[in-house]
Amino acid sequence: MELRQQGLAVLHKELGYVGMVRFLQQFEAGSGDYAKDRHQWQDGLTVAEITAQVKHRRDRT
Repeated sequence: MELRQQGLAVLHKELGYVGMVRFLQQFEAGSGDYAKDRHQWQDGLTVAEITAQVKHRRDRT
């Protein structure tokens, strides 16, 4: 709890109330079951295919 209070104090000091709220709003819990969803699109892939996809995405940036 103390760490959270210190973090909020720093955010307030550096960003002001409006900036602090806007920053905190970026982090939502979301919904659904990520583990289940991930299995649906990854179970059919090999390690080599996943590695190739990662390399491709890195090369694009």
